[in-house]
Amino acid sequence: MAAPTLIDMTNPPPEVTLSADDARRIALRAQGLLGAPDRRGGVRGVLRHLGAVQLDTISVLARSHELVPYARLGAVGREAVERAYWGGGHAFEYWSHAACVLPVEEWPHFAFRRRARRAKGYRWHTLEDSERSRAAVLDRLAAEGPLTATELGGAKNGGPWWDWSQTKIAVELLLDTGDVVCTERRGWKRVYDLAERAIPDHLLHDDLTDTECIRRLVALAGRSLGVATRADLADYHRLKGEQVDAVLPDSGLVPVAVEGWARPAWADPAALARPPRGRHRTTLLSPFDSLVWDRARTERVFGFAHRLEAYVPKAERIHGYFAMPLLAGGRLVGRVDPAREGRTLVARQVSVDGEKAVRPLAEALWEAARWVGCESVRVERFDDARLAGALERELREAAG
Repeated sequence: MAAPTLIDMTNPPPEVTLSADDARRIALRAQGLLGAPDRRGGVRGVLRHLGAVQLDTISVLARSHELVPYARLGAVGREAVERAYWGGGHAFEYWSHAACVLPVEEWPHFAFRRRARRAKGYRWHTLEDSERSRAAVLDRLAAEGPLTATELGGAKNGGPWWDWSQTKIAVELLLDTGDVVCTERRGWKRVYDLAERAIPDHLLHDDLTDTECIRRLVALAGRSLGVATRADLADYHRLKGEQVDAVLPDSGLVPVAVEGWARPAWADPAALARPPRGRHRTTLLSPFDSLVWDRARTERVFGFAHRLEAYVPKAERIHGYFAMPLLAGGRLVGRVDPAREGRTLVARQVSVDGEKAVRPLAEALWEAARWVGCESVRVERFDDARLAGALERELREAAG
């Protein structure tokens, strides 16, 4: 009698084999960049669809959390973006891929992370007189409503950015543990409120087990990515690989193979149910956009090597301070390092993958310019001098 075949549930046989092009299109549709955008859902619909929108301090054309819905919906008003995130208790800020805006309905699914922060009891700071400091913050918020760290008593001790005051240390620890919530950003400062006031009653609980939380986040990552390796799934909400392994068999995701991918992959069954077709979006992407925030995945899916050079010494930069990938025809076909000078959008440095990318580049530059209130576009440096004339012609035509 033959021995039974053992199946590794963390690496089961694939049910479907996808071409690399199919995987790319599935990823684009899952990220809301292929097919008609859901304009009825608006910015909140984009947030729910992606599951997380990363925040970052850098603001060139706009801040990254504004650029993400713009890339999918077009020239949505920037004030409308802020209202959609922060108005009416529809979202909260917490640690996901990084500091992210998250749909409020996902609050229960981060209980595992709040519990872990609660057990640790600190970040990199040591908190003197911890209980008294935290109690004072909670008392102030209860009495006065939402406040910034400055309004609570000051965020810094006067040294470098990490030299936080005891008040700032206390309120950030309370944020980590879920006792307070960041309900909005005001002048890029976090505004803190009591969780019991900011989170709807039916969501305000940590009742789910760690396994239930992680299973949900892995399923969400699979839906938001369309098709993904284990490492992709872990990176989306910054989970550990072994956490992903523990829940994959019950996540609802389907094991697949992708031609050219060295690792096994999993797909959202809904993504496999219909072919990924529709109109491709032409746009500039934030380097923190969830389509490209995972550099290894971006290179695997799009054959596009990209990194943020804002923190690279100027002399060592290749593509510029805030190089934004150019998406056109479902591919990443160039980069633009933008800036604004008055009412002019300045492309400090531009590169494209050939002549076919010139027209989409011009269209993307003008759309971005109009969105941020610019009336002209100027290119300072184009890496391919042979195409400079073609770009000038296309820019004039796109100007209308």
